[in-house]
Amino acid sequence: GPGGRPRPADTYITIRGLQARLAITNRQVKTRQDLLEKVQLLHERGLSPDYEVRQIEAELLQVQATVPILQTGLDAAMNALDVMLGVPPGTHRGSLAETGRIPHAPALASTGTPADLLRRRPDLIVAERRLAASNARIGVAISEYYPKLSLSALLGSATAVSSGNLFTGGASQSAGVLGLRWRLFDFGRVNARISQAKGQEAEALAAYRQSVLRATEDVENAFSSLANRETQAAMLDKGEAALASARQSSFASYSKGAASLIEVLRADEKMLQVADAKAQARVESAQAAVAVFKALGGGWQTPTTTSAEDKVHTL
Repeated sequence: GPGGRPRPADTYITIRGLQARLAITNRQVKTRQDLLEKVQLLHERGLSPDYEVRQIEAELLQVQATVPILQTGLDAAMNALDVMLGVPPGTHRGSLAETGRIPHAPALASTGTPADLLRRRPDLIVAERRLAASNARIGVAISEYYPKLSLSALLGSATAVSSGNLFTGGASQSAGVLGLRWRLFDFGRVNARISQAKGQEAEALAAYRQSVLRATEDVENAFSSLANRETQAAMLDKGEAALASARQSSFASYSKGAASLIEVLRADEKMLQVADAKAQARVESAQAAVAVFKALGGGWQTPTTTSAEDKVHTL
């Protein structure tokens, strides 16, 4: 189930997220340096007061000060990943140093059914085996409890992903994400069996029902989290575009003497905040997608480029 120690896949996504945030911060440092140069030129011509130059210098230092904090987090995440993979800290630093994208989860096979995937969950494998051991006839009939729905239909109603569809097979058909009320199992049938069963068989059926309820809860939570994170990231995308245009306007106004430098600096600050929040939302979205795979009993295997990634994706 969810919780517990961080998974290697989550840590790998965290690494890519911190690298993205470092790149964003470094871009903002460059933006501030460019602004400082422009204002220094204006100052030399007597068109900008001294305090404006000092103000930008202070703001530049403030952004530069966040770089070592992010770098510390990145170093720690890389070391943690190495330890999870059973190698000395620093082993994969070189192969991970080249900044990669925050991953999008690969497509789940649209031909599979939720039953095929869920039945790979270790907790359900154990519960099914115990049930089969208590009564071979019930063991054979287990598949009746699972839905006959195709996975692509299930996912089509579960999430609408704006860019780089996480799932094939109608992922963008419906955005009715949080109204998601699919039920994977025929609990009426399970309950009827429990009431007819005796002793060990009844216990095994009740334990099986509980395992199934937990699995269903994991899947629902994972889908809900994924949908929310994707919505948040899409909103931040729009916000970033609007802020970029506002920043351009504020600098143009400042150049003509129609706006103060403070407005330009505030626009820069907001752009940094939104870009950073967007990178964090992308990280959480990718981690939520991994949680969906895990909840459905699936691993996450994709074509990869580095040995660290190879190891991560098979865990």
